[in-house]
Amino acid sequence: MSYPASFTTARDPLPDHEQKQAALSYLNEAWAEARHDGVDGDCLAQASLFAAFAELVGTYGEDAVAKFVEGLPVRVRNGEFSIQMAKQ
Repeated sequence: MSYPASFTTARDPLPDHEQKQAALSYLNEAWAEARHDGVDGDCLAQASLFAAFAELVGTYGEDAVAKFVEGLPVRVRNGEFSIQMAKQ
């Protein structure tokens, strides 16, 4: 079976920031579906962190990831991961 040329040509990779935006969109959709199915947010967060750290360790190694996570407390305290709610 042959496909039109548009199906057989590979796309150029997206720039890093666009890949991160696309990845976040996919994750948000997966989270919404899991929450709709009754999965607890805390369980989702812990499973997501495990999967993320496992991927990072597989890519960069344990020492590099350990060094990366050493900076997380400051980033959390600085509000980098907080979602600001608009006051009405």
